[in-house]
Amino acid sequence: MNKNVLRSLFPVFFLFCLTGLSSGVHGSINPSILFTNELTVHETQKDTIRVLTYNIQHGRGMDNVVDLRRIAEVIINSRADIVALQEVDVGVERSYRFDIMKVLSGYTGFESVFYQNILHQGGEYGNGLLSRFPVHSSRNYHFVVDGDGEQRGLLQAEILVADQKIIFMNTHLDHRPDETQRLMSVEQMIQTQYAYRGLPAIVTGDFNDLPGSNMHVSMKDHFDDVWELLGNGDGYTFRSDRPDRRIDYIFYSNRLANEDTRRLRPVSIEVLDSQASDHLPILTVFVLE
Repeated sequence: MNKNVLRSLFPVFFLFCLTGLSSGVHGSINPSILFTNELTVHETQKDTIRVLTYNIQHGRGMDNVVDLRRIAEVIINSRADIVALQEVDVGVERSYRFDIMKVLSGYTGFESVFYQNILHQGGEYGNGLLSRFPVHSSRNYHFVVDGDGEQRGLLQAEILVADQKIIFMNTHLDHRPDETQRLMSVEQMIQTQYAYRGLPAIVTGDFNDLPGSNMHVSMKDHFDDVWELLGNGDGYTFRSDRPDRRIDYIFYSNRLANEDTRRLRPVSIEVLDSQASDHLPILTVFVLE
């Protein structure tokens, strides 16, 4: 971890020491995440993009402990190049007011992007992105909300891989049994893709719905579900201790790419094992050709 990140985190650690935080309703934190960095990163293979999507439950594992080092270990051990994160806290009480993206960026050395969808417990809550490749531009779109649902968003980034731009989108859709909000969000997501006409696109996230659902069918009208193409087994991602459903996805599309633009081709996909969150992460390897 670089000195600037350490300096920014030291006051928070000092406050923890004074107040004597311990396990309780909201769990506890492992202070070693602030001062140890034995993790190592890999070198990117040319024209290969390793994509990880992960709902991190603000860093809280199945043992009810907030430990961002475990999340960083998952990311680094996966050798991911681009990481889509959902349920990210910045300055929120339940995660001890950490800037989660800053901590994970410090561990990995990746560029980080974060966009708030709601304010929560004195801080911000939304979706994040970590990238080994340069992020050319980024923005967030707040989906139109149906009724009294939670504000959800679509993080969008133009990422430069070698000399090629790709579009990367990350989202976390409505969790309620009624599918209305999810279907509205998917339609808005599909329309957003047209703003990046000419480029290949990757869409990731926690979609809170099952394969074969109306949400899934609507997405597949415009994107390909990588698990359906290359996955082995059921691909269950929730809950991480006893997974029994697939609600996290990686989609991609070359349909709007220009003729002279290189295409994305997925070559593998797998669900990784970890108890660092209540979701399991998914890793897909793409080649740009």
